[in-house]
Amino acid sequence: MKITILEPLAVEENKLEQMAKFITKEGHELEIYNTISKDDEEAKLRVKDTDILIIANSPLTGEVIRSARNLKMIAVAFTGYDHVELEACKERHILVSNAAGYSTTSVAELVYGLIIDLYRNILPMDKATRDGKTKAGYRYRDLYKKTIGVVGTGAIGKHVANIALAFGCKVVAYDKDENNSLKFSGVKYLDLEELLKVSDIVTVHLPLLESTRKLFGKKEFELMKEDAIFINTARGPIVDNDALAEALNENIIAGAGIDVFETEPPLKGDEKLLKAKNAIVTPHIAFFTEEAMVRRAEITFDNVNSWINKSPKNIVSN
Repeated sequence: MKITILEPLAVEENKLEQMAKFITKEGHELEIYNTISKDDEEAKLRVKDTDILIIANSPLTGEVIRSARNLKMIAVAFTGYDHVELEACKERHILVSNAAGYSTTSVAELVYGLIIDLYRNILPMDKATRDGKTKAGYRYRDLYKKTIGVVGTGAIGKHVANIALAFGCKVVAYDKDENNSLKFSGVKYLDLEELLKVSDIVTVHLPLLESTRKLFGKKEFELMKEDAIFINTARGPIVDNDALAEALNENIIAGAGIDVFETEPPLKGDEKLLKAKNAIVTPHIAFFTEEAMVRRAEITFDNVNSWINKSPKNIVSN
């Protein structure tokens, strides 16, 4: 089998080769590209004779997928897979797996970095200190005893909820599938409207589906408390970011920490959130730590090896 890594995985090539040794020692070929394809035509050349394709989070179009005559498996080194045209995979009976779980702790940690930054004004205080100013004019709040609303209690949402409990917060949650271990820990499940009304902090951890696209807009922000903050480290299109910017600028809510957008950064200058009040924005880094990159490569190679040995895992489409 020929295995092609189509784009950088943020792990040094020699480390990738070492990780894949348990596969290549069986005679399988590993091809590594250290740049992102500049267009579909270049991607087609790279995949034309590969059997197994490894990608991260760059879009993979149906045109590229259909051009790969030998392609049998796509291993997505990422949790989300909405950037892969699954319809083309189904047409060709190509199995798709993802690297579930690699970034659970990393994303959760950034959530609390954003929350604490918003509550304690760390970024403005850094600037004030350098400018010879004091803490005057800003509001500072404890996280302790606040109500955190966790929207989506899969692996990441569950971890976020457990950290909130450790901080001494009250946790409410919304998900179509309730997690019994969280309920046992004292987490209360509510419908989404009620969660928005009672939460001091709302943090989103849902996949991007047709049912979740633009789930948060003007109506939802108006349901929230005036001093509430909103965090999104999930997928950008789940939120109407223009409506969020308006809610911030009109003091409908008090702050936001946003790591994901409608498109991948770099963002265009007309992105309204870039000029919104009390917004911290980061360029899709929640998943991106050195440790997480190693974990996702290890999970991805394990997915490939499992498929080769006829026991596929982490399947998202087949």
